[in-house]
Amino acid sequence: MDPSPSRPSLLERLSLLLLGEPEDREQLLQLLRGAHDRNLMDGDALSIIEGALSVSEMQVRDIMVPRAQMDVVSVHDPLEKIVDFALDTAHSRFPAIGESKDDVIGILLAKDLLRHFAGREFDLRDSLRPAVFIPESKRLNVLLREFRASRNHMAIVVDEYGGVAGLVTIEDVLEQIVGDIEDEYDFDEAAGNIVLDNAGRYRVKATTEIEDFNAAFGTQFSDENFDTVGGLVIYELGRLPKRNEVVVIEGIRLQVLRADSRRVHTLLVDPQKRLALETQESQA
Repeated sequence: MDPSPSRPSLLERLSLLLLGEPEDREQLLQLLRGAHDRNLMDGDALSIIEGALSVSEMQVRDIMVPRAQMDVVSVHDPLEKIVDFALDTAHSRFPAIGESKDDVIGILLAKDLLRHFAGREFDLRDSLRPAVFIPESKRLNVLLREFRASRNHMAIVVDEYGGVAGLVTIEDVLEQIVGDIEDEYDFDEAAGNIVLDNAGRYRVKATTEIEDFNAAFGTQFSDENFDTVGGLVIYELGRLPKRNEVVVIEGIRLQVLRADSRRVHTLLVDPQKRLALETQESQA
C-alpha cells in the first residue's frame, strides 16, 4: 500500500496560488493577502514580503536621519568629551567630522574607545573607518546589497551639491522590511512604561497614556485629541516623526528614540533639559 502523500509545503501551495501570473505588483500583493486569508502564510511572513517589495520603491531620502539630527563627534574635541557623548547617545557608530558636518572624515566605532579605557595607545584619527557616501536618490534595495557586500553598517547621505544631507544605517533599511528591530532602547517587558536610565533621563513608551505621563512629569497635556504620548508627538508635528527628532511641547523636550515608517516606539525625556528651558523662559 502506497504511503499517503505528504502535505504540500508552503512554497508549493504559494506556487499553486500564483499560477495565475499576476500582471503587476498590486495583483501580486492581492494574491499574497489572499494566501494569508486562506492561512497559507502567517501575518509576519506577509508583512516581510510587503516590506521587501516596498523597499525597491523607496529612496534613501525617505528613511535617512536628517543632517540636523545626526549625532557626530569632532576630531578636535578632547577624548573625554567624546567618550561622554558616546555614553549619553548609546550609538555604536558616529560620523567623525572636522570643521563642520559637511567635513566627514570617517566613522568612529564606539567599541574602538575600549582601547583608551584599557590603557592602550589610542589615536582618534588613526582609529576611524572610511566613510561611505551615497546620494539621496539611491534605492534602498540597491543600498542593502551594497551594505551586505561591503560589510558597512552606515553611510553618509549627500545632496546634489555634495553637502551632507543625513545618514542611513543598515538597521534603517532592514526595519523597512521586517519592522522595528530591538536595540539598546528596548524595554524589558516586565518594566513599566516610564523607566529611569543611568544618565538621569527617562525612557518612555509611546503607548504611555497621557494621564500617566502627566502624573509622572507634572504636565497638563489634554487627551482630547489623542490617548498616548506617542499620539501627542504625532499630533504636534502633524506627521510621523523620524528617529532622533526632537519636539518641545509646553516646555518639555521629547526626543524620539525609536520610530519606524509605521509608528513611534520610544521617547526620551530629560528633566534637566526641561528645567533649563523653563529657566531661560523665566529670564527672558
